[in-house]
Amino acid sequence: MTKSVVLAAPRGYCAGVDRAVTTVELALQRFGAPIYVRKQIVHNRHVVEDLEKQGAVFVDELDAVPAGATVVFSAHGVAPSVHADAAARGLKTIDATCPLVTRVHNEAKKFAAQGVDIVLIGHAGHEEVEGTTGEAPDAITLVEKPEDVDALVVRDPSRVTFLTQTTLSVDETADTIARIREKFPLLTDRSRDDICYATQNRQTAVKHIAADADLVIVVGSANSSNSVRLVEVAREAGAKDARRVDNASEIDPAWLVGVERVGVTSGASVPESLVQGVCAFLERHGFPPAVEEVLIEEKTSFGLPRELRDAAR
Repeated sequence: MTKSVVLAAPRGYCAGVDRAVTTVELALQRFGAPIYVRKQIVHNRHVVEDLEKQGAVFVDELDAVPAGATVVFSAHGVAPSVHADAAARGLKTIDATCPLVTRVHNEAKKFAAQGVDIVLIGHAGHEEVEGTTGEAPDAITLVEKPEDVDALVVRDPSRVTFLTQTTLSVDETADTIARIREKFPLLTDRSRDDICYATQNRQTAVKHIAADADLVIVVGSANSSNSVRLVEVAREAGAKDARRVDNASEIDPAWLVGVERVGVTSGASVPESLVQGVCAFLERHGFPPAVEEVLIEEKTSFGLPRELRDAAR
């Protein structure tokens, strides 16, 4: 039996995650600990634990932040009410919202101002969805899957558009958009969905390695939407099995019994060290060193939040 391990590329950190993590690290360096962070800065347990060791304090809501302290808003974005609450409490804020999420917020505000009803495709309870909905709560209705579209009721069927969470399954979202277009033929159409380049690229790359894989291992935390989607996409693309792990310690050796070809990838908030840990685990269990298959080269980068640029000056 000839074994092999194929490493998908691109994988791991996207530009928005890199910017958000760097924001917390630089804030700690420039302003000193503690730096408070509302919610997880990105959805990865190991990243959060590492930043906690450096002096970051993660809180669920702003009422846990002392008056006058510095608080960072996570990459997933926040509603305007959160900004207003921070200002009312005299908090110094640094906004690490991914610019691609900010673009969705701006679209929501624009359509709401025009009196257009917005169908937001996303997952209930996800921080990104909560932040976007907060921009125009009276204009936005959330749907999670194509079947949800059938029950939609809007003020004017000729004035409807859609927005999407940035970390969804490309294929499933396309099905939901098609259902929206069918229900609302006069849809105020948009040329694209809002799924970010990194989510799309990682799904394309995992499809490439999954087609003839016995097992695909996706490194990512359970609350990472894009990591969970990668598992689903791998299975749909033909992988005989696909599993999500936070790190190599969660791999069950029983998964490897009878397995020849393993694919490995990671979600957009996962440090590369965790991926390499998985590859090392596989080598210890009789697999050869991983071979990387680069499908797409990513060159996107984002500047730091304004507050840190101002501090640098």
